[in-house]
Amino acid sequence: MKLKRKYVVLGVTGGLLYILIETVWRGYSHWTMFVLGGICFLALGLINEILSWDTPIWQQVTIGACIVTALEFLTGCIVNLWLGWNVWDYSSLPGNVLGQICPQYFLLWLLMSLAGIVLDDWLRYWWWGEERPRYKLF
Repeated sequence: MKLKRKYVVLGVTGGLLYILIETVWRGYSHWTMFVLGGICFLALGLINEILSWDTPIWQQVTIGACIVTALEFLTGCIVNLWLGWNVWDYSSLPGNVLGQICPQYFLLWLLMSLAGIVLDDWLRYWWWGEERPRYKLF
């Protein structure tokens, strides 16, 4: 039950942060972005649960950005293409894939993944007394 509560708290934290960042970035958000943000934050947090602390942070960030991009593509295919809710559309950006992902946002996900990984690690340390975060650059 404690484990479930921890993941619910982390998921809600990630969802709220995603909506806040998106609202600041483009002026509005959508409830599906709360769900996507929570799942992305949980996925970023699991990187250090699966890989060792010796994994260089740049590798963790790259893995995180790939995960976020894949989740964004899957979510976009469901909410935008299948359900037609038009939550976002990157079709005007070069290099986009079906208007759901693009290289420009992948670069943003690199930065967001770094922030998400570090925040998750410190929240786990502060709130649940898990191992103190430490990072290896290379």
